[in-house]
Amino acid sequence: MRRFKRQPKAGVFFLVFLESIAFLGITYLYPMDWPGEEVRIVRNFGWNDAGRPSLGNIFLAEGPIRAADKGELIFYHSPSNTAAALPSPLGSWVAVEHGDGIIGIYGRFEDTAKAGFPDTIDKDVVIASAGQSGWTNQGGFYFSLFDRRERRWVNPSTIIAPLADTLPPQIESVVLRNDRNNRFDLSQTKTIRQGRYTILVAASDTRINANETPLAPYRIVCSVNGSEIGVLTFETFSTRDGVLMVYRNSLVPAGQIYAPNPAFEIGEVEFIRGQVTLTVIAQDITGNVRNNVYRFLVE
Repeated sequence: MRRFKRQPKAGVFFLVFLESIAFLGITYLYPMDWPGEEVRIVRNFGWNDAGRPSLGNIFLAEGPIRAADKGELIFYHSPSNTAAALPSPLGSWVAVEHGDGIIGIYGRFEDTAKAGFPDTIDKDVVIASAGQSGWTNQGGFYFSLFDRRERRWVNPSTIIAPLADTLPPQIESVVLRNDRNNRFDLSQTKTIRQGRYTILVAASDTRINANETPLAPYRIVCSVNGSEIGVLTFETFSTRDGVLMVYRNSLVPAGQIYAPNPAFEIGEVEFIRGQVTLTVIAQDITGNVRNNVYRFLVE
């Protein structure tokens, strides 16, 4: 594993940091643990949050929040500290640099005086208590990871051993949208006209119980007649010139992939006359797979 020089502390860094994100499909091997015990994920990395991807995980929990790994406190924010003048949807939150440029963001916890946080933090040390600060009406906490070297947000489940997941994702719908914004649900459509269409896939994942709060899958793949059209992976996110970017074959603006409805835009395809087989595969982080096949005629 590469080692890089540690950057100096700088609270100002986070004003820039919160707008900095990145891409690329790299799975990290890193000795980190989840920061809570007996927690329930209600939002995960990549979830469609009203047209914008979630950059971390939100947990319902009570009790202590522990450091995912040893590190150095580099930023602290408390909503009760009016001198900070930094309104934040994360409420009380801290940033801890865990080494190799990986920064953990722990937020929405019970408001605590900064004096309670040491500059140097050991792994598994309690750093806060789950609470209800920030823009939330539920008790718990928020956790995300930022790769400072590569300037990108990272799916925590690619660094930390994924939580148990025994169920494959669900594919709720696959819809074709033409240039006149007409939509065709492939579960009900057997014939379409030739032309160019956008493929919209609504997919979600539950870990152990089908009645759990739905989460984002890890990967969605779409192919037409055996040719891959789009691969959307929820592994890292970045920004370019202030625009949030998602990796779908290449970097694509998040506004194109995410919409206020729960569907993801997987790609575009030009259909010509003939029989079509369209396949959608949704995979979770542990490897469970759902495979749906749709057959229709293009006139």
